[in-house]
Amino acid sequence: MAALNGAVENGQPEKKVPPLPRPLRSLEVKYTKIFINNEWHESTSGKKFPTYNPSTLEKICDIEEGDKPDVDNAVEAARAAFQRGSPWRQMDAPSRGQLLHKLADLLERDRVILATLETMDTGKPFLQAYFIDLEGCIKTLRYYAGWADKIQGRTIPVDENFVCFTRHEPMGVCGAITPWNFPLLMLVWKMAPALCCGNTLVVKPAEQTPLTALYIGSLIKEVGFPPGVVNIVPGYGPTAGAAISTHDSIDKIAFTGSTKVGKLIKEAASKSNLKRVTLELGGKNPCIVCADADLDLAVECAHQGVFFNQGQCCTAASRVFVEEQIYPEFVKRSVEFAKKRLVGDPFDARTEQGPQIDQKQFDKILELIESGKKEGAKLECGGLAIEDRGLFIKPTVFSEVTDNMRIAKEEIFGPVQPIMKFKSIEEVIRRANSTEYGLTAAVFTKNLDRALTLASALQSGTVWINCYNALYAQAPFGGFKMSGNGRELGEYALAEYTEVKTVTIKLSQKSP
Repeated sequence: MAALNGAVENGQPEKKVPPLPRPLRSLEVKYTKIFINNEWHESTSGKKFPTYNPSTLEKICDIEEGDKPDVDNAVEAARAAFQRGSPWRQMDAPSRGQLLHKLADLLERDRVILATLETMDTGKPFLQAYFIDLEGCIKTLRYYAGWADKIQGRTIPVDENFVCFTRHEPMGVCGAITPWNFPLLMLVWKMAPALCCGNTLVVKPAEQTPLTALYIGSLIKEVGFPPGVVNIVPGYGPTAGAAISTHDSIDKIAFTGSTKVGKLIKEAASKSNLKRVTLELGGKNPCIVCADADLDLAVECAHQGVFFNQGQCCTAASRVFVEEQIYPEFVKRSVEFAKKRLVGDPFDARTEQGPQIDQKQFDKILELIESGKKEGAKLECGGLAIEDRGLFIKPTVFSEVTDNMRIAKEEIFGPVQPIMKFKSIEEVIRRANSTEYGLTAAVFTKNLDRALTLASALQSGTVWINCYNALYAQAPFGGFKMSGNGRELGEYALAEYTEVKTVTIKLSQKSP
């Protein structure tokens, strides 16, 4: 036996690999109502809407359908919780941090429940929900829990008889509209910094995937957040989402979703009270593989980069540019990876790819695949739905893709990998940047000069070098161009949830 740190030879017992967590296949959904003021409410209209399991196409349950009156009630509760003298405003910063730590503790306690709900509602593989989504949520909550008592202003030197300093104050009532591809993780990306800074929240989860957000409501109450600090209104975008976007008593809104809807939200904000807006939107992300790259690494990262989460990622590596010397080999290996990818029951530990979220998205992906065939791309594998399996699509690889094809221009949001070739660095920079999007990019090369040249030249909010989807709570995330405004995560996100106030004091010139 090799002598390793922690091995028997070093006086330490060998650590046993813990068993994989198991989903709760017969889990009962407990929370289906609107969460306002730490209480559960039926919708004002009496309406409900169904949420479905995309793996089986069976209805999971009915959810109370929030609309403008329910949003008004939620905003009223959030505004009351933010008033001077309220329990939330009187709470000191370390105590806010402790509440976020306690919330992270409860996510750890209920991790299997939350991962099961996420898989039921989204169709993503259970182990991915457990090890990636829930891990990201817990780390983000703990990261911002640590920031709560470290948000501070500056002292500014001005004239001799004046003292000038800044305060970073909470904005007020914040709206959060979250997407269906990472429902819980994107909620925490918004909720953690907002609460860390002392704001209150009105949340509208995606109508396709409301279950984990509503479960979080029960944990918010259990932790001991004061009533009205977090309010959750499930409903549809054109009704509940529009009510949040146009509400004159909401001070800021954060949205993750499509560029089309992001534009509507920004327009609504400008026509109402000029609320501050942060947007994390679409992407058509270049993944550049140079001839000197570690080919095994590049092929695997590009594969995971586009097929992870059924391809339903704003960060998806959906434009793979490969230097022409290694193009045939890269395509060959990529096809081998795609053919081996296991598609099936997301509760099965072996499954790597589940179903698409709904019929609309499923049909859109297949329509774009057909466009690739018609426009002259070479279909290397996949390109079809899996028969008798609902919303499952075979991992698809196209080669000989050109920049004018729809699959090279449009955000597919599905398990489709378009692979293009390039000849020079200047050429690939120009082509990579020739898009309205600018969310992420990746570069695979062993040459440091080339890596840094590309990192500097690419018009993207994030550039990964020899890796993909390397996201951390400490590192800011957001896009250039039409991929959005503002940043989530890291210290940078604190600025999105605070107002800077300047205080200037004139000193008495009399002798003390």
